[in-house]
Amino acid sequence: MPAISMPDPEDPTGAELGLPPTLRLGRQGAVAVLTLARAAKRNALDDTTVEGLHRFFATPPEWAAVVVLDADGDHFSAGLDLNELAERDTIAGLEHSMSWHRAFAAMESGRLPVVSVLKGAVIGGGLEFATATHIRVAETSAFYALPEGQRGLFVGGGASVRVPRLIGAHRMTDLMLTGRVLDAREGQDLGLTHYLVEEGEGFEHALSLALRIAENAPVTNFAVLHALPLIAQGDPAQGYLMESLMAAVASGSPEAKQRMRSFLEGRAGKVGGQE
Repeated sequence: MPAISMPDPEDPTGAELGLPPTLRLGRQGAVAVLTLARAAKRNALDDTTVEGLHRFFATPPEWAAVVVLDADGDHFSAGLDLNELAERDTIAGLEHSMSWHRAFAAMESGRLPVVSVLKGAVIGGGLEFATATHIRVAETSAFYALPEGQRGLFVGGGASVRVPRLIGAHRMTDLMLTGRVLDAREGQDLGLTHYLVEEGEGFEHALSLALRIAENAPVTNFAVLHALPLIAQGDPAQGYLMESLMAAVASGSPEAKQRMRSFLEGRAGKVGGQE
């Protein structure tokens, strides 16, 4: 595994990509480190930040193969910045919700796998944001909630689609009707996250995963991000056909052939136990 270090401050900044000050960009080889930088607001998501996320994931830097999504301070994201709801009428509210859908879809359905580091508050829109990432690493300080029901609101950033796929509609019903808060262990056990690590270890663990993912063949990462969700959600007969097509595309690539030769000739490591 390549050595892990913190993002180099001399690496390209988000300003070069037209990102707002609330998003900071760093680089670790082929891994882009995108950091929410609104610690004073517990990284609440305002329109400027959401627009910046959409811009980044719609046209990511060419050098990036994977993204680690991190956050300044003690919290991943406390959700929607409620100051921006005060003056919205119904149509504006509809358009606002759809802008979040577009931004998170650009991430979830983009070309780059995204590994998120979850800590502290991961609530409301922050949970919606997190569940649009592909791999979620939680620190023990993380907690999850959908408090919209207690505020006279309904989720608007995609939670009603993504969260039930992870934990079931009946558990999301509980979160919204009662205001229940899940701690890091409960979230892990229910399937909200993939990895649970000690406080302060989230970024290092996420970066190690991202560096590993960056070594995959691009066609394999593409198939996992784009074909796998469609296969899992679709008709089984169509899924088997799509699986066969993607398997043929992947195995027929020159890179796959080279990797298989290395394995057969004993020049590639065999699958072992967990590291």
